[in-house]
Amino acid sequence: MDIRPSLNQESEIPLYRQLGSYLQKLIEQGELHAGDRLPPTRELAGQLGLNRTTVSAAYDLLETEGLIRGEVGRGSYVCEGKARTQEPLNWSRALTPSASAGTVAGSSDVSINFTSSRPSEKLFPLEDFRECCREVLEGRNLKTLMQLGSPRGYEPLRKYILDHAAALGTARETDDILITNGCQQALDLLRRALIHPGDKVAVEEPVYPGVRNLFLEAGAELIGVRVGPNGIELDSLAKAFEAGAKTLVVTPCFQNPTGATIPAELRPRILAMARAAGAVVIENDIYSELAYTRLEVPRLKQLDGNVILLGSFSKIAFPGMRVGWILAPRPVIARVTELKQLSDLHTDHLSQAFLLKFAESGALDRHQKHVIATGREKLKAVDQACRRYLADCTWNLPAGGMNIWIDLPRGLDAVSLRGLAQQAGVDYLPGRYFSVSRSLDSGLRLSFAGLEPSEIRKGIEILGRLIRDAMESRDDRASRPELALV
Repeated sequence: MDIRPSLNQESEIPLYRQLGSYLQKLIEQGELHAGDRLPPTRELAGQLGLNRTTVSAAYDLLETEGLIRGEVGRGSYVCEGKARTQEPLNWSRALTPSASAGTVAGSSDVSINFTSSRPSEKLFPLEDFRECCREVLEGRNLKTLMQLGSPRGYEPLRKYILDHAAALGTARETDDILITNGCQQALDLLRRALIHPGDKVAVEEPVYPGVRNLFLEAGAELIGVRVGPNGIELDSLAKAFEAGAKTLVVTPCFQNPTGATIPAELRPRILAMARAAGAVVIENDIYSELAYTRLEVPRLKQLDGNVILLGSFSKIAFPGMRVGWILAPRPVIARVTELKQLSDLHTDHLSQAFLLKFAESGALDRHQKHVIATGREKLKAVDQACRRYLADCTWNLPAGGMNIWIDLPRGLDAVSLRGLAQQAGVDYLPGRYFSVSRSLDSGLRLSFAGLEPSEIRKGIEILGRLIRDAMESRDDRASRPELALV
């Protein structure tokens, strides 16, 4: 039986419950039959990249529900009478197939977790935010905020963002804005507005999987554009346009997962190449506000009004509030607004009112400065630890953002190393998770923003030790030919 669950390490649902629910569905749908033996916990844990205790907890959950029984020394079996209590609908035929690559789940059982690119909740200014919420809740227009509103978003917040963008030179008179349920919804609306099945889309490689999977679901043909120390490489981008790419999705500042930033002098050249190819440029700008040193580069939108700019409060405020936006020429906003209204009628205006009050009060600026100050210390810890413990690896230190990309020494595999790291209490995401067309098995992403400097240093020290041990084992096997024949 091929067991391949899609586990989401960022979900509030524990991994063992996600796995238990998946196995329960297999039983109820008849994929697992009465008397079938489940894989041993150690075997399934290795297959899925989980801790054995996570799998054991999932099995315990199924046994409590009476779906399986454990037999000492023999394993776990599906119970009689629990599989297929009624003839199920063949959902595999009824549902549309998934074009997305599988998700690599992070482990919830480790003490130092580098898997999640999100801010530390320890930094959230809860009292400031509570005060802003109280002011909104005591205001005159609370009833209006709790009613259905414009699909374009809360009008005062739209004006606030537009005014700020105009002051920076990113918004023109021909532009408009749509508030979205985070940057992910913004990308989803744009792929529905712009992409037809078979269209070619250029994306960074390595790339944030949320971008890749959305465009795969649209039926697009993805062309990976190599990302180096200076962001996307122009030669690779030129090949993508020559191959017919009509849309480019790019994160110019502190790209996820590499942390790379495109230098100012290369940005006009990228835009000129896109214009020559007649390609739409989508600029994902969610990390530029997290610069730990002075960032003197223009946004692509400042250089070319045709660029579609995506922004979000998730990285500088609160990810859970899901407030992002699309800033683009009016025809684009008109179309994505239609699609948004079809999807969810409107975005939660109450949350947007809370966030606007938080910004107008000055609390957002204070919070952002605090996040940047602490981020600078975390980045310093990353730099020091990498220099001390990862001397055999290759990396480029970012100047901001939340992530750093590490290339392991030749011959080491990040997926294999990950299992050892989890056993040692550390987790990360292997490069395979961010692949489009190339093998990235020797790479891995460390997301450091949610950790304390001491945790960063300790986690990288552990990784360094595991890498050295793996290199010694590799070299030992190479020096003993008889082992290579086993």
